[in-house]
Amino acid sequence: MNRTELVKQIFDKKSFLCVGLDTDIKKIPELLLKEDDPVFAFNKAIIDSTAPYCVAYKPNLAFYEALGVKGIAAFEKTIKYLKEYYPSHFIIADAKRGDIGNTSAMYARTFFEEYDLDALTVAPYMGEDSVTPFLGYKGKWVILLALTSNKGSHDFQLAENVDGELLFEKVIRKSQQWGNDENMMYVVGATQGKMFEDIRRVAPNHFLLVPGVGAQGGSLQEVCKYGMIKDCGLLVNSSRGIIYASNGEDFAEAAAQKAKDLQQQMAEEL
Repeated sequence: MNRTELVKQIFDKKSFLCVGLDTDIKKIPELLLKEDDPVFAFNKAIIDSTAPYCVAYKPNLAFYEALGVKGIAAFEKTIKYLKEYYPSHFIIADAKRGDIGNTSAMYARTFFEEYDLDALTVAPYMGEDSVTPFLGYKGKWVILLALTSNKGSHDFQLAENVDGELLFEKVIRKSQQWGNDENMMYVVGATQGKMFEDIRRVAPNHFLLVPGVGAQGGSLQEVCKYGMIKDCGLLVNSSRGIIYASNGEDFAEAAAQKAKDLQQQMAEEL
C-alpha cells in the first residue's frame, strides 16, 4: 500500500487507528481454549469487530513465536484472513528486525515476499546496511524505531552528542539519506507528548507509528496537537486497551466499543 492509498483510507474512514494483535494465549477468554486454534479464533473475532473503526493491524511476532509452530501457523492464518476479507487494511509486522545486510535481506524476503505485508518494524542500531535491504520493495514500508514509550528509552535514545543532537534525532536525520516519506515511517511513543514537536522538526512529512495510547497512558489529543500534519501522518496503535477490554463472552463487542471510542476521537482531530 502506497502513501496515497493509506491517506485515502484514513480520510475515508475518519480513523488513523491501528489495532495491535498482541495475542497472549494466557489472556484470551477461556471459552476460546477449546477451539482448534484459540489464537486465530481470538484474532478473527477481534478483526471482525474492530475492522470498521481502524485502518491497520499490527501483529506482534513475539506473541506468535512464543507458541512455536502453532503460533506461526496462527500468525499466517491471521494474515491470510486479513488479506482475503479486509484487503484495504494496512498490515504491519511488529518484528523489530535489523541485522547485517544479507540477514536483513532474508527478513525482507520473509515479510515482503512470503507474507506480502505492507510494513515491518526495524531496529536501526546496526546502521545503513541493516536497513536498506528492506527499502527495495515498491509499496512496502520500513518503520524505524526512533523514540519509544518504554522506561528504558531514556538509556540511549535521549543521549546527547557534542553538538547537542539527541540520538533519536540523529537516527531520524541520518535514515532520511536511505529512504523517504514514501517508504519509511518512525516509531514514536505516545507518552513522549510535547517531544512530537522535536520529531516534526527533523521529520516534517513522515508518517509516525505511535504506540502507547490506552493502556500505557499516552494522550491522543497531545499526539495530534504536536504530531499531526496535513495528510494526518499518524498511525496510532492500541493493543491491550482494545483486545483485552473484556475476557468474557462479550470480548469482541467490548473491543469494538473501545475501537469505536478511539475512532470517534480521531474523527474530531482530522
